[in-house]
Amino acid sequence: MSKLFLSLLAIISFQFLSAQQNPLTKFPKGAAPDEVGKRLAYHFVDGRHELYAGRYIHYAEVCSWNGALDYAVKTKDQKLIKLLQDKFEPFFGREKPLLPPMNHVDYNMFGSIALKLYQVTKDERYKKMGLAYADSQWELPKDAKPDEKAWADKGYSWQTRLWIDDMYMITVVQIEAYKVTGDRKYIDRAAKEMVHYLDELQRPNGLFYHAPDVPYYWARGAGWMAVGMPDLLRELPKDHKDRARIMQGYLTMMKSLKEHQRPNGMWNQLINEPEFWPETSGTAMFTYAFIAGVKQGWLDAAEYAPAAQKAWNTMVSYIDERNNVTEVCVGTGKKNDKQYYHDRPRNAGDLHGQAPYLWCATALLEK
Repeated sequence: MSKLFLSLLAIISFQFLSAQQNPLTKFPKGAAPDEVGKRLAYHFVDGRHELYAGRYIHYAEVCSWNGALDYAVKTKDQKLIKLLQDKFEPFFGREKPLLPPMNHVDYNMFGSIALKLYQVTKDERYKKMGLAYADSQWELPKDAKPDEKAWADKGYSWQTRLWIDDMYMITVVQIEAYKVTGDRKYIDRAAKEMVHYLDELQRPNGLFYHAPDVPYYWARGAGWMAVGMPDLLRELPKDHKDRARIMQGYLTMMKSLKEHQRPNGMWNQLINEPEFWPETSGTAMFTYAFIAGVKQGWLDAAEYAPAAQKAWNTMVSYIDERNNVTEVCVGTGKKNDKQYYHDRPRNAGDLHGQAPYLWCATALLEK
């Protein structure tokens, strides 16, 4: 009898330890990350292009493309990978006019999806295109404005503008260029920019203003930083001089976000305003940051895994029957007006929301 008891105790102890070591593995019906990711990724494939003023591929589409491809690779969904390649192929021909020009931080990040596709296919066309976008982010144009030249003279991207979303737009393409080439200049660029933005925009409470002259904690704005930091830290060499500073900024932000999470797991349109509405894209970005931190061992799993789990379970309830994420704040430029953020329209299926949901689904599938 004692042997049976000891055997059962050993099994229970093993299962308990396994649960402790592998958080974020149990999901209610309909919330399994592979299921949610598949719904959203195939929905993206079937969607039309999202364009800037009807002319160029929008960065939110690139973000969704990246998310769908990462999900496809993680799940080894060869059909989905092929569909995403096929969706990109016209950019080498009849849809070439839709390629964003290499003259703005939001445009240049397009190169990230080309570089991701290169890593999957080894097709040199993707590499050439992607590196052109990454390199031109640091190559000062001949007609550069004085402020752009000033940034370049300090070693920063001439596209620097100190808007908080830049810290995804810049780092994503530089990180992918580093992964493709192994050239440390790309990761150094990303880290240098990240430290500068941390120094300029992060407040003592760990949160971020939308811009230096806009003192509001807008959820999706802060979300770009919340995603950009762990993505950079994951690739940043352990001996990099900027690693400790970026990790400090990340951990400080995560602590503050956990304190501002709503009881149902969501975060509001303005993070620190309890009367504002819960917003899905920012919530998904913060959830991704929690998941990444738990999976990498940077965050205490006992504290942050339940918070991420609660957020994810509630987030999934915001996906409608057409596989559109609802309650997504539309594209939002900076404005020093609190009511402006409160009154922003909310779209269903806006790719600003579809993308971070895909990032979360993929992150949850990480071992």
